[in-house]
Amino acid sequence: MPIPISRKSILDMAAAKRDGRRFTMATAYDWPSAKLVDAAGIDCVLVGDSVAMVVAGRSSTIPATLEQMIYHGEIVTRASEQSLVVVDLPFPLQHLGVSKAIEACARLMKETGCQAIKLEGTAGQADVIKGIVSAGIPVIGHVGLRPQAVHQLGGYRMQKNADAIMIDAKAAADAGAFAVLLECIPAFVAASITQALAVPTIGIGAGPHCDGQVLVFHDLVGLSFDRVPKFVRPYADVQKVIHEALVQWRSDVERGDFPGPKETLG
Repeated sequence: MPIPISRKSILDMAAAKRDGRRFTMATAYDWPSAKLVDAAGIDCVLVGDSVAMVVAGRSSTIPATLEQMIYHGEIVTRASEQSLVVVDLPFPLQHLGVSKAIEACARLMKETGCQAIKLEGTAGQADVIKGIVSAGIPVIGHVGLRPQAVHQLGGYRMQKNADAIMIDAKAAADAGAFAVLLECIPAFVAASITQALAVPTIGIGAGPHCDGQVLVFHDLVGLSFDRVPKFVRPYADVQKVIHEALVQWRSDVERGDFPGPKETLG
């Protein structure tokens, strides 16, 4: 009988902060991307509500539904063997009261098999985080630029109110979040929060001083079709590779070179 591979846990993230070791998180929304992220040794895989934009071509994350997060989350969890799997709580479930938020998070965990939930929120959602954690569900808080509140924030832009961001981050940690994600904030603010919190911070567009870093899979490998944020460093140009492969295949079919003897049965 094969020995099961040990999956990363929230305790590993806490240990990373304690030991001063940086960790990684990348998004995944389907079987192939989750397999690739997991095989690369990425510590955490995030099934983000960014699926609405990256996969479905929406203009924001707001259209993502609970059913869609369950669908994608279940696929990613089955594909992952080593990475800690985190699934986003979609809008507006964290704003409908503690009991409804717990019910939604319970569905996410039961029906996907994930190990943790991420939710966006300000200090006003501290009671929701506390309730979810009390139900035995690990939570990552998400502060700074909150894509679900993009219209209220006036667009996808850097959040510069250091005091408000610090209050939100501390409230999430005090409520029991095992980590806090900091999005699109000045590096010095992220550094202050990382130093102030006992729990790990995860940065995206928040500079180099966070305990961990997260990027969207498609941005990271060069598979994005929209403008790539300044804080992204593409490590490949997969879009170009796929385009060239499709053009070559089309050309081979049109010339009668495909299928050839090797691809012909019988």
